Amino acid sequence: MFTKLYSATTVGIDSNIVTVEVDVSIGLIQWYIVGLPDAAVKESKQRIASAIKNSGIKYPDRKVTVNLSPADMKKEGSIFDFAIAVALLDAVEIISIPQFLKEEAIFIGEIGLDGNLIGARGVLAIAADAIKLNKKYIVVPYSCAEEAFLIKDIKVIAPKSLHEFVSWIINKNIEFYTSNNQLDEFDKFIKFNMKDVYGNNKGKRALQIAAAGHHATLLIGSPGSGKTLLAERLSGLLPKMTIDEKIEVTKIYSVSGNLKNRKLISERPFYTPHHTISMAGLVGGGSIPQPGAISLSHKGVLFLDEFLEYRRNCIEVLRQPLESRKITISRANAEYTFPADFLMIAATNPCPCGYYGDTRRKCSCSQFEIKSYLQKLSGPLIDRIDLHVGVYSNEKPIVVNEGKEISTEDLIGGILAARETQKKRFNSLVFLNGHMSGSETMKYCKISTDAKKALDIAYEKLSLSCRGYFKVIKIAQTIADIEKEDLINLSNIQEALSFRIMDML
Repeated sequence: MFTKLYSATTVGIDSNIVTVEVDVSIGLIQWYIVGLPDAAVKESKQRIASAIKNSGIKYPDRKVTVNLSPADMKKEGSIFDFAIAVALLDAVEIISIPQFLKEEAIFIGEIGLDGNLIGARGVLAIAADAIKLNKKYIVVPYSCAEEAFLIKDIKVIAPKSLHEFVSWIINKNIEFYTSNNQLDEFDKFIKFNMKDVYGNNKGKRALQIAAAGHHATLLIGSPGSGKTLLAERLSGLLPKMTIDEKIEVTKIYSVSGNLKNRKLISERPFYTPHHTISMAGLVGGGSIPQPGAISLSHKGVLFLDEFLEYRRNCIEVLRQPLESRKITISRANAEYTFPADFLMIAATNPCPCGYYGDTRRKCSCSQFEIKSYLQKLSGPLIDRIDLHVGVYSNEKPIVVNEGKEISTEDLIGGILAARETQKKRFNSLVFLNGHMSGSETMKYCKISTDAKKALDIAYEKLSLSCRGYFKVIKIAQTIADIEKEDLINLSNIQEALSFRIMDML
């Protein structure tokens, strides 16, 4: 007696079909699981045997062979429990699974010893890929069914226990669910407002440019100057996520096990790892690689406070994802790719004591100490950060100016206008000025004669690299887009150069 069903597993945030084949024959009562199973998969036989007995179903006294294919892909975790149990019951003819479920359904979920179905990681990722995998149905534990409900064009079967599913099959009364199509119901993001930050108009302008063109930013200033306040309000300047972006971000959180009770992540992530984070925690890793902080910041903001206190290897590992917008983690048996399209905002003090350049407190550091401190940031990394902004705390926090501060509402109009201009220019929903390559910068950015002359002079005097040269053009293009100008002019280039203070040290 033989049965074949389909399950799935995640590799990165993508899904792979796993065929679950169960053969039952007369012989010694033994279990064999083949197909590169890990320890958790091998232990499924004990969970399934107890679950079947405790569900009031006679356990088959037979020799059972389970094959998980493709055989050359390592199978990890307890996600295959439900598929194996259902295939076993069908193979011994306790139930008869309808042919359409055998061919067009994906079964996933862990089984408890009492027969109840337990949620699994990556349900949303698997449901989102089901149509691409030529499947129309997904059978998941009821506890994680709402993840699957978010995907259109897929029918969801969500039993609470093995006993309930068996009853549905025997009584031919399977309950189907479809997408509730109420994705925007959960869009309750509360914005911090820029008007809460006193002064720091230069920093506010820099974050407006960063949000408009997706430019990585470094805020440099003394303690209490407002760097963290500014960074925390950046999410409020970013446009709302599209439905596709919400699904993509939620998939990452589903795979990592961080979705918890949230149905859909509808606000842009704002992730702030502590400076003691490990490299694996930042980029992702583990024996079964999971997304790290930079992937959990996908389509949102990664804020690295006290930037120079991070381990040197953690800082340097940011180079590649800042440009490629993805992370690939290699293992002996597979490669795992996680998206990492994040907007990085870093903040640091200008020197060890923190008060270099502050007019209110005297810096106690020598020039050598200041230079050594800033040299923790390597040239290649600084080159990949678009905006370097000085944030100062010289203004007095007087009540007279209350209500006159630059607010989020004052800035967001220019951001939306710039984003719309970029959408028309690039004919794409996701292509922004900060994403342009050198050749694309030359193709799309039109510069006036006097602006080009000023840029060439700066290139020589500041010893800019080619990457730095193009960074200035991209920043100037974003400024021009905010100001609704068709051509990059001299003032745009000058303002862009004012946001490259690290090149002047």
